Amino acid sequence: MDLQTRSENNAVVVTISGRLDAVTAPDYEKSIRELIDGGNICIVVDFEQLDYISSAGLRGLLLMAKLLNAKGGRACLANVKGNVRSVFDMCGFNTLFKMENSVAEALAVIAG
Repeated sequence: MDLQTRSENNAVVVTISGRLDAVTAPDYEKSIRELIDGGNICIVVDFEQLDYISSAGLRGLLLMAKLLNAKGGRACLANVKGNVRSVFDMCGFNTLFKMENSVAEALAVIAG
């Protein structure tokens, strides 16, 4: 997994690529925790380059939601497609998270 962050429109866009699984989820969780602890409470996660997500990766997303909720923050997911979208739909994550088709749309939801 590779994780890139950038600030845009008063939010942080987190782009992840590769695999979010038992091996990489701890790094994702650490990065998200650092972002939120640093005061970033509006987060867009871009899944366009993510090929695979496991239950450990899903747990990392739940942790992000829990930490953001505790601070009155918000998250929106962008570009959730293919196998990753199938996993989200199967596990009901499509009802837990706002999901948009692009980062721009997700940023608009976060701002709104």
